[in-house]
Order: sequence, then structure tokens, then C-alpha cells
Amino acid sequence: MSEHEEDFAAMFEASAAARQFDRGQTIEGTIVGFGPEVAFVNVGGKSEAQLDLAELKDADGDVEVSVGDVIQAMVVSTRGGIVLSRKGVRNAATQRELEDAFQAGLSVEGKVEKSVKGGYEVRIARERAFCPISQIDIVRTEDPAVHEGQVYVFRIIEYKDGGKNLVVSRRKHLEEEQRATAAQLRKSIVPGAVLPGRVASVPAFGAFVDLGGGIQGLLHVSDMSWSRVTSPGEVVAVGDQITVKVLRVDEATEKIALGLKQLLNDPWTAVPTTYEVGQVRAGRVTRVADFGAFVELEPGIEGLAHASTFAPTGRPGGWAKAVPAGTTGAFEILSIDVAQKRIGLALLDEGTSRAAGAASPQGAIKAGAIVPGSIMTGKVERHEKFGIFVFLAPGRTGLLPFAETGVPREMDMLKAFPIGSEVEVAILEVDPAGRRIRLSKKAVAEQREQAELREYTARADAAPTASLGSLADSLRNALGNKR
Repeated sequence: MSEHEEDFAAMFEASAAARQFDRGQTIEGTIVGFGPEVAFVNVGGKSEAQLDLAELKDADGDVEVSVGDVIQAMVVSTRGGIVLSRKGVRNAATQRELEDAFQAGLSVEGKVEKSVKGGYEVRIARERAFCPISQIDIVRTEDPAVHEGQVYVFRIIEYKDGGKNLVVSRRKHLEEEQRATAAQLRKSIVPGAVLPGRVASVPAFGAFVDLGGGIQGLLHVSDMSWSRVTSPGEVVAVGDQITVKVLRVDEATEKIALGLKQLLNDPWTAVPTTYEVGQVRAGRVTRVADFGAFVELEPGIEGLAHASTFAPTGRPGGWAKAVPAGTTGAFEILSIDVAQKRIGLALLDEGTSRAAGAASPQGAIKAGAIVPGSIMTGKVERHEKFGIFVFLAPGRTGLLPFAETGVPREMDMLKAFPIGSEVEVAILEVDPAGRRIRLSKKAVAEQREQAELREYTARADAAPTASLGSLADSLRNALGNKR
């Protein structure tokens, strides 16, 4: 045999020798045949591997490949022949196969038998394994019973005593799946995208939503509903499947802001056609601040009743005690700013006819006007150098100059007109907007005197009765005789 023939023979023998593979290695092979439960794969040279036939079937149970097709799969065992898997999951049936899966870092299927102290008892093939409760899922498990009876895929993280002492983790397998899909999923997470998700946790400021692949976004409490939400738990709970809209994505920090209310119509779009200044509507106080009370007129529509619109009480912040959160009543609309989403309100006194007409938005009524010449009773709101401010009605405060009080300037005005006390005043002037009102206490007496004079004059001009006429004639005659 020539030297050339010897080299060729050596090369042929080497190529025919069985190739060596390691567990966990991904290799390429050609389908060469099918058995009742396995497919046979040529992986090079004299090496032939087996692959579970179920892994090659579609949802209808039909085999997706044919003889001659090239596939990629992972080596899950090399003992007694090469065993492949396209899923990377070892259908372990013996202790040796469990050890192979542990050594190769492969996942195995197991059934959660029951919950035990600190975790779960899991049946894998004929062996019992323990799964710590922290390793059963990526999110915290509130009810341990939800996993009982479920068949999951686990990763063996401890293998001791020849397989008699096994510790497994489902979480590690889930995290590996997440890393595999996260890069592709991030391409679809862009502002404006509408995505499904699962509520992973609910802190005080909102909810973290799992979008898949281990990617979470924050659904802030302010973006949950058009109505004011005091606690995120009122809207969502851990485990809820919800649909959210991507509001912002920060590429540098990978933070994702989500919205729920943005998938619903903004109720403020209807405000210009359904609300107007002067209307009276029913409302509910949602919270009270130092500067006023926030009032919900309908879900998503909230206004502010400023502290200055409440009747003075003579005590700092005394108005707030009369309208704790939850108080319902009739409120007059003083101003509307659609662009800023602001409505100015004033609480009406309970029992008045105008307040009674505000049982619902449909029952809204227009406010009456404060006109010059009328006499009203108000409450002293505050003192200034130039006069006294008097609260007349919600959102209506007038100025009573010292010269119009009817009280000498040298008197102590604070004692004469204590804050919170009632005072009767006449309306002297009102500007077109109805916000600047000039008052007078002196004019009250003057108007009443004039009214009495008009009444007396009307009586004097009236036709006298017989008895009065006789008396007048007698008086005239008596006076004439004296002359």
C-alpha cells in the first residue's frame, strides 16, 4: 500500500469514528429515520442520536420534518447513546438521567404535589424534590395553593445522595426564558404601543406591570384612572391581566412609563359643552388642603372650592372642619379653565332653593345676581386699613368702607364688627363681572327710612275714611274760631 493510500485510509477511519459530544452542547444533525416514539438523527461519522418524536410535532400532532431535513438540537445525555432535545428539557425517567440534566444544566419536567413548610414537594420521574417557595415563580406567591397540581419545568440546582436529595427551581428556568425573549420584546415597547401585561406588584405609588421577558413598566397611580385614585389597590391587584399603553421609554435607564386611563376617553373633552359659569352642581369633597377643598363633580372632573369662598368662622382654618373629605353638597361654578383642567367652585348653603336644584348634572341651575339697592346679611371676613370685607355668598365678598359703617372712626372696629359676626348691608355698586362689590351699613337705615316715608306718603294721599274726615273738619273749625 502506497503512502498516499495509507493517509487516505487513516482519514477515512477517523471520519468514521464516533464523534464526542458534551452534555448541553448544541449540535446540527440530519433526520435519517423515524421510530414509534423517537426520530433518528445523524450527527456525523458513525454517530447517530435519538430525539423524542413529540418534539417534532405541531399543534395538530403532525410531524413537521422529513427524512433528510437538517435540525439543531441540544445534547441532553451521552450515556448509552446520544439523546437530543430541541426544547432543552429533559424528560427524565431515571436517576442517571436526572444527574445528566443536573450536570448539563438542563431543565426537567415535574409535578407540584403539595405545599410544605418553606416551599413545595415536587415529583420528578420517580423521585421527590424540594422547591423553595422563593423559587416557584418570578413574582411573589400570595396563595401557595395556586401551584399545587401544576406541571412545570424546573432546573435542578442541587443533586445529592445519588439523586435522593434534589432541590429544584422553576424561577431559574423562567428567568432564562425571559432573557431569551427580552431583546426581541423591547423592539415592540415604544411610546404609543398598547400591550398586554400582568400586575407584578402594587406599591403605594402605583403598580409594576410585567410585559413579558422580565421587562416591567410602572403604571403610576395618577395614570390609572381619570378619577382621583387614593390607593392603587382600588384599581388593580397582583396577578391581574391588564392592557396598558406605553407613555414613555427612557433608553438610558430602561425605565418604562405606562398608562391605563389613556385607553379611555378624557371626560374633560365634554366640559365646554356641559359646564358653564353660574351653574349649580352636586359634588363630593375628595380631599381638603390649606387653600381649599377639592370636589369631584363626576368621575374624572374635579374642581376646587377655594378657602376664600367659604363663610368666615372667626377661627383660622375653621371652614375646613365643615367640609371633611366625603362631604356632599351643592356647588356653584365660579370659573372654568379647560386648558388647565381647572374649575372654581363655591359651596352653597344646604336647604336653599338653588342648592336643591343640584341633585345631578341634569338639574344644574343658573346663579342669581347681587344688584345695587338690595339689602343682604353677610359675615365679617377680615379687616383692612381701608375697610371691612364682608362675605355675602359663596364666591361673593364685598367691601364695607369705614365711612359706610355708620360707626365713628375712633371706635374699635374689631369690637364693633368681630370676624365671623353677621352684619346687614346695602349693595351700593357691583362691577359688570360681579366680583367687586361696594357695601354700606349706613345706607340700610337710610333705605328703610325712605321706605317708611314712601309708605306714610301713600297712606296720607289715600282717600280719608268718614271717621277721619269728621275729625279733620272738627279740628279746622276749632282753629278758625280761635282766630
